[in-house]
Amino acid sequence: MRRLRNLKIVATLGPASSDYKTIRALTEAGADVFRLNMSHGSHPEIIARHEIIRQVERDTGRPIGILADLQGPKIRCGEFADGPYDLTVGQKFRFDLDKTPGDATRVCLPHPEIFQALEAGTRLLINDGKVCVNVDSFGDDFAECTVTVGGEISNRKGVNVPDVVLPVAALSDKDRDDLEFVCTLGVDWLALSFVQRPEDVLEARELAGTRAAIISKIEKPAAVDAYPEILAVSDGIMVARGDLGVELPVWKVPPIQKQLVRGARKAAKPVIVATQMLESMITSPVPTRAEVSDVAAAIYEGADAVMLSAESAAGDFPIEAVTTMNNVAIEVEADPTYRQVIEASRTKPEGTVADGIVAAAREIAETSDIKTICCFSQSGSTVTKVSREKPRVPIIALTAKLGTARRLALTWGAHTVVVEEVTRFKMAVIAAVRAARGEGFATKDDHVLVIAGVPFNQEGSTNILRVSPCDDTLIFASEPN
Repeated sequence: MRRLRNLKIVATLGPASSDYKTIRALTEAGADVFRLNMSHGSHPEIIARHEIIRQVERDTGRPIGILADLQGPKIRCGEFADGPYDLTVGQKFRFDLDKTPGDATRVCLPHPEIFQALEAGTRLLINDGKVCVNVDSFGDDFAECTVTVGGEISNRKGVNVPDVVLPVAALSDKDRDDLEFVCTLGVDWLALSFVQRPEDVLEARELAGTRAAIISKIEKPAAVDAYPEILAVSDGIMVARGDLGVELPVWKVPPIQKQLVRGARKAAKPVIVATQMLESMITSPVPTRAEVSDVAAAIYEGADAVMLSAESAAGDFPIEAVTTMNNVAIEVEADPTYRQVIEASRTKPEGTVADGIVAAAREIAETSDIKTICCFSQSGSTVTKVSREKPRVPIIALTAKLGTARRLALTWGAHTVVVEEVTRFKMAVIAAVRAARGEGFATKDDHVLVIAGVPFNQEGSTNILRVSPCDDTLIFASEPN
């Protein structure tokens, strides 16, 4: 199951991909992490998919990451007596708290907190931005608006408020229930929707504890503005381009994507680029040229992972979609321009021993005949630092913790291997050489570079680097007591 590329692929599971045969095929085609979308699927369905993933993991012998994507609060208008209705430019329209069914002039917006946050001129985007109104006047229970972009409005359509920070928690009651459910079930990552401020992330972290790592979905203008603070308290980032493209002019999304990816790379935290990457493959066995270029652009930017949503969850060609992403990544990473772009965007190491060691490891590996960098890590932080360097040689991530191995399935270039716990550096070297040869990264005539921390089994103790031969004396060595 060794990948021929460094990029990781996240595939969403759903009605089109819920059985063992399909999930196994998706894994073999290139999926490294599976996303469980908590907006769809009952808890029993999520349990069944989770168990199948773990069975595939056992059968293939490769750690697989599982990401649970929380729904977040959904802001929707109420229902109409008749309809749908077509709103025309210049027309007046009112939102209020009156639960009486709406008509062509008004409808209930059952979210009093929104009225508290409004300002004159605030835009309300309805039905994924297909309809836009501007607020003229407002009170505690109403907003009088003028339609600036006409279109159809009907029951329970979504409402986006891009211009203000809403006093709405990122976690709804459903999200809190789902969070506890998936953490108890045993997922590796939690994707947090509707993030506007770092406090939203801290609330989720308090509830999750150490049971799952937190990915913040950047999908609102407020999150873009507060990105440095949100990144600092997150374990990873998702560039959720769908909602970003609704709440911001679509031409602003590409530069924002680049800024978010570079920021996450500098912080040595995994970043996923998501939404509509191979959208046409929901119904077509081949993508458009523009979609392939979009996936390639994310790879050139240095993203850790790209994600499939409906393409793998509900589409007609889920395996073909994963195969396409796999092939695009292999081709891009073989392009000399890719190395030029990646290396030109490399940031200066931070002033710590661990950062200095991983930077030196990359330099040594690339200027000598080193076949792979072998990293021992308790938490995975050493591996993510090596990944930030984007070395030209493979990265083997060795850990005694299966949970760490699963989380590292999302990290660029990390080939994870679960090993027995080691207590001495000689044991680490032996384990590294055995992994490198056993996984096909090196032969007996090669050398590998080993990074570890002494004393062992302490997080954040990376302080030693050694070049080791891979000869049979180490493969067949007796591990010291």
